[in-house]
Amino acid sequence: MKGNLHYPFEISYKILEAGEKQQRQTNNFFELVYILEGNGRQTINQHAFDYAAGHLLLITPQDGSAFQVSTPTHMLLIGFDDIYIRSAAFSGNEREREAWIKRLEFILQHANHEPGCILTDQPHKMLAKAMVETLVAEYAHCDLYSKELINQMVNSLIILVARAIAKRLPDKFTPVADKKTLDIFQYIHEHIYEPEQLKVSAICRYFNISPNYLGKFFKRQADETLQQYIQHYKIKMVETRLLHSDMRINEIVAELNFTDESHLNRLFKKYKGMSASQYRKTMWNADISGGAKKDTGR
Repeated sequence: MKGNLHYPFEISYKILEAGEKQQRQTNNFFELVYILEGNGRQTINQHAFDYAAGHLLLITPQDGSAFQVSTPTHMLLIGFDDIYIRSAAFSGNEREREAWIKRLEFILQHANHEPGCILTDQPHKMLAKAMVETLVAEYAHCDLYSKELINQMVNSLIILVARAIAKRLPDKFTPVADKKTLDIFQYIHEHIYEPEQLKVSAICRYFNISPNYLGKFFKRQADETLQQYIQHYKIKMVETRLLHSDMRINEIVAELNFTDESHLNRLFKKYKGMSASQYRKTMWNADISGGAKKDTGR
């Protein structure tokens, strides 16, 4: 199954053999990857996570991505760009549609740029599986109204991904359309590994704004201070690594520039009610008791 130029997006079906490596450099489009069967290792921006059947992955334009295949892997890939998002037939009147498109663009651009399954709960995974199976069948056999059905399935998958990402954004965060607003949040996400670049003075100098403006900006947009926003975002990143990788706590500490493990655990407990190691153990035990493996269905 190959990409079809008659669609405003590109769909392809790939089979990767055991031991094969698949690599993609940064590009100008988003890519949804659904793993139909097989398992292995996905790496994005030097971070590696196990993938397995039922995973829905998002690769953003800024991401360099690679797959290391353990068992033969069948995957469905859907490529789309900002132009498609703006041209897609989302419902609602013109004003509602424009507002939704702006929110959708913001959410997708502010994905964590990390590997791992976007979907974290079983109902969403089941819904994605049903949509992908319908999409594959329609694309392969091309029946009456297949094009319309495929368009709807792709739109629905994108919305499902956007909802999952939006849930990971800090609480009370409201995506908006103002360019400076988007740029400031994007700057923070891009420099999350560089503490010096996240100081108030550095941000104000980069955007040519005053500390007073920056403080009011965060209170208005995120209902929290700059420091609280950064901490909250880092905790989301820690949670992703605890759930979807085998990184040690000290490796997470070093990567995200916490002072030490005690600092990370203290902050993590503030937001999650338990230490990082307790959280990982609790969630993994929950998976095992529910009949799921650590690296399956995330």
